[in-house]
Amino acid sequence: MSTESSDTAGVRSVQRALDILALLTEERPVVSVRDITEATGLAKTTVIRLVQTLEQCGLLWGTGQGYLAGPGLWRWTHLARSSWELPPETRRLMRDLGARRRETVNLYMRRDVYRVCVAQQESPQPLRHVVHVGDELPLWSGASSKVLLKDAADALLARVARTSPYGDGHVKRLREWIEEAGHAGWAQSHGEREEGLSAVAVPVTGRSGAVVAALSLSGPSVRFGPDRVREFAEDLREVGGQISERGFDHPLSGG
Repeated sequence: MSTESSDTAGVRSVQRALDILALLTEERPVVSVRDITEATGLAKTTVIRLVQTLEQCGLLWGTGQGYLAGPGLWRWTHLARSSWELPPETRRLMRDLGARRRETVNLYMRRDVYRVCVAQQESPQPLRHVVHVGDELPLWSGASSKVLLKDAADALLARVARTSPYGDGHVKRLREWIEEAGHAGWAQSHGEREEGLSAVAVPVTGRSGAVVAALSLSGPSVRFGPDRVREFAEDLREVGGQISERGFDHPLSGG
């Protein structure tokens, strides 16, 4: 077998192993060999070989019901948490903001043509907007996107527009939104990506003064009338300014 073929096979095996681990969720913490074969389309013998390897590495743990996340993942979890978790003061500011406004507080950062939720404080209300930490949302809409795309290059805006339902022509609207947000110091959205969902967002700046994150309040549009939006924006600007002044830092910000 050539070196190139061997490398390709190795990459394929890694991808298959990751696909198996990705089947584990909060809703499905245990998967059987049958679950894996049905979800991946792999042969049973291949699945058995892969899960055995993952179990030997501590990434899976075999039980009578199937396979669950192994103890080896604890080390990676601790490493990821220590690397990605926000400073206590930033988490406290978000928690206090959520308690005051009773809406979901999200902190987003840009990664290519997506915005990634890096922190969240859920609303205490039964009807609320929830995005899981680590979720990637499109940049072609939403209050946070209008903040994060400030100073974005034309090439990036074009790529973002192509991911939208509106195609290349959406660039013009993106520029209008970015200009409006830059002039006001905050942005809002109402049902742009998901009907009935509204949000207000402000920028968080890094040491250089560039926008590195977007702090937002989001929830049902019925609770985001004009007066409330202005109140949310004022509170967000205060909190966003405090986070910026304390020196916001995160791996996605590039240090």
